[in-house]
Amino acid sequence: MIELYTASTPNGHKASCTLEELGLPYEVHPLDLSSGEQRGVGYLAINPNGRIPAIVDRGEDNLAVFESGAIMIYLAEKTGRLLPTDQAGRTRVIQWLMFQMGGVGPMMGQANVFFRYFPETIQPAIDRYQNECRRLFEVLDRRLGESEWLADDYSIADIANWCWVRTYKWSGVSREGLENLDHWLNVMKQKPGLRQGIEVPVKIDNILEDEEASKKFRENANKMVQR
Repeated sequence: MIELYTASTPNGHKASCTLEELGLPYEVHPLDLSSGEQRGVGYLAINPNGRIPAIVDRGEDNLAVFESGAIMIYLAEKTGRLLPTDQAGRTRVIQWLMFQMGGVGPMMGQANVFFRYFPETIQPAIDRYQNECRRLFEVLDRRLGESEWLADDYSIADIANWCWVRTYKWSGVSREGLENLDHWLNVMKQKPGLRQGIEVPVKIDNILEDEEASKKFRENANKMVQR
């Protein structure tokens, strides 16, 4: 059994979506990030960085794995799926996974901070991060004009990028004119495992439409930004 320590964020969804797509049984341990639960001594023993997600594989002598990308690679290798074993295929997947981890995730995260959470409006910062997100979206769009999937075949690279790009509205980033990206997003969201994974530990896709839910989400996120 795999124990998943997580919260409803794109990085958390990278782990839960991968578990769902692979059909692995797991037990969810939600962490309240706004209260600082992720910095408790017990959780730091699992993830010394005090972030989510993390897993503990009870079937592998209680092996703990942190960092969302590392978790995805571990799970793919454990099952022999969503990550090729040949060097060229594996490299293609890893490079697009790193593209998300080093680019899409951090840039959208900063766009969220300045566009949604920061108490002051700092327009140059908002513009800088939203523009960079748009540039990264255009890179994805060009690649998806060449191939149905980012690394030729469906893989953890698609899951990782999708978990972030699908939240483009929250980051205030335009998808206008990116037809290849739009098609890929629509295909991805039809996958049952992904639909289930983004509801772990709770469903939050209604926050933009629900004013009260959106306000509460921003308040909790602001607490985390200020910590």
